[in-house]
Amino acid sequence: MPPLPPEIDPELRAHSKRFLWDDPKLSSGKIVAFQYLTAAVFVFLVSGFWKLQIQEPEIYSERAERNRVRSLPVLAPRGKILDRDGRVIVDNRFSFSLFLSRENLKMEHLPGIAQGLNLDYNELKARVDRFAKRPKYEPVVAKEELTPGELAFVESHRDSDFFPEMEVLHEQRRLYPQNGFAAHLLGYTGEVSDAELDTADFAKYNPGDIVGKSGLERFYNDQLMGIDGQRRAVVDNRGRERQVLSMKPAVPGKNLQLTIDLDLQTVAELSLEGQKGAVVALNPRNGEVLAMASRPAFDLNRFAVRIRRTDWQELLNNPDKPLLNRASQGQLAPGSTFKPIVALAALESGTIDETFSAQCSGGATFYGHYHKCHLKQGHGTVTLHKGMVQSCDVYFYNVGNRLGIDKMAFYAEQAGLGRKTGIDLPSEAEGIVPSTRWKVRTYREKWYLGETISVAIGQGALTVTPLQLAYAIGGIAMGGVWHQPHLAVGARVSKPREWALAAENVEKVMSGMYGVVNEGGTGARAQIPGIELCGKTGSAQVASIEEAKSAKSNVALKDNAWFVGVASWHEPEIVVVALLEGGLHGYNATPAVRDVIKAYYDKKARSSPTPVKLAMAPAPQLHGLFQGGARE
Repeated sequence: MPPLPPEIDPELRAHSKRFLWDDPKLSSGKIVAFQYLTAAVFVFLVSGFWKLQIQEPEIYSERAERNRVRSLPVLAPRGKILDRDGRVIVDNRFSFSLFLSRENLKMEHLPGIAQGLNLDYNELKARVDRFAKRPKYEPVVAKEELTPGELAFVESHRDSDFFPEMEVLHEQRRLYPQNGFAAHLLGYTGEVSDAELDTADFAKYNPGDIVGKSGLERFYNDQLMGIDGQRRAVVDNRGRERQVLSMKPAVPGKNLQLTIDLDLQTVAELSLEGQKGAVVALNPRNGEVLAMASRPAFDLNRFAVRIRRTDWQELLNNPDKPLLNRASQGQLAPGSTFKPIVALAALESGTIDETFSAQCSGGATFYGHYHKCHLKQGHGTVTLHKGMVQSCDVYFYNVGNRLGIDKMAFYAEQAGLGRKTGIDLPSEAEGIVPSTRWKVRTYREKWYLGETISVAIGQGALTVTPLQLAYAIGGIAMGGVWHQPHLAVGARVSKPREWALAAENVEKVMSGMYGVVNEGGTGARAQIPGIELCGKTGSAQVASIEEAKSAKSNVALKDNAWFVGVASWHEPEIVVVALLEGGLHGYNATPAVRDVIKAYYDKKARSSPTPVKLAMAPAPQLHGLFQGGARE
């Protein structure tokens, strides 16, 4: 229809407009549009109903339930750690911790909560922020080990209009021995960090979980750590609990029984009191570690809750390195305790026999450099046995020079040095066994023959851990059988490593070590009446003689003292290594080894149903040696 001309009357124009809107075609279009809109709304409602009631009913039901039901974890206690006789070394104790329910959490409440619980606000906020991407029903641990005053604060504020997000949980905390007893061996627990969550070892854990951080606590974390339970309760609109709906009990962690003998461990710890060093005792017949002590130590109970930042920094910055497990991580030159391995290598390779002799006048020159012996006046004519008993450096300079660095390295590695023993502890050190190949690979330099002379007496680039030395000497005493050291009863260990050593060569080496203790040798202080104790002392330089003299008061520059002892000679049951950093002379380390071995046999005698017949040591002065106690 054409538009009306402008001169038409206004009333007629309005009437025409109403007529146009009443056009049937336009009315039907409006109806169709309305029908489509109605259909779309219906489809939307039906799809939502389908998703809510049929496709994902559990999810939405759970969300609705959370509006009135609160879930809190029931924390599982860690398993206890026991010694070989079942005595408890690490236990648990009851304590109270504060959790914040994130379903009711208001960020503006954090300053008041931090103030009431003596917490740093920024640290508390950071802890809450860590859970930002986690489900709302997961609570945040605000503080462990609440004091009576803090408990009173929580009780007086959580059931009011103040802080309804606060929840107190009853849990169990680690109770460790006092005074750092077996600290490095046992290890400690702590909250898993963000960095650890990104590693394979901790990927299965969640923020806030308490896990093993070091030592046995970490190595056997999966066994010691239990499975948390859950407590579901009805709460009102202010977060107050009205009714317990269900309780899923926690599954405690499994106990861990060790091969450690608490009596021997105590003796080892006492022998290191006030000193830096380590003591390791193991059974060479099966690899069981009977004692492992390292000093200085630290108080594990500081970690049982959450160590303060200042305490942690103090431990990290301490020059004595109390966090270092010197037994399995301390890599130091072994000094003359390496000589039994050199002697065995020379005999096995046919480089020398027991009649080979060297003349010691207090030192000798090799490749233009004069090398001193520890005895200024010299030892005179020295053969293998006397060289071992008196620890004559000149004799072993000659043996090492004949043997060569690569043969020496081969036999040292066969004995177990320069590689991890495989003990069930994290972060074990490998040590260094130098060779021509090692020198080229490490320094891109050739090996100089003069360097072999130092290695022959356990110096130079050679480094070992006390654990490695005990493992190596124990395998030699067993005639060429090395059992993997382990700390847990029933631990998974590899098959014993065997190497066919000539019995007569092992006998010659052990005879020399027997003389060290029982024939007036350098280890005479370790002698125990009635026990065939074999041993070897070692004094290892950490600085030049000139540097050590110029800083007499600096313990860090004094020689390290070593002693390794095996009992008994023909039926080895225990091998003990003691290291005293700055101990100066090897014989200063002998009392620690003697006391541990004596404690072992005393306990064996008490527990035996019939008296144990100890092999009596033959009279001294065998092989024509004097009984005076040589120094090293």
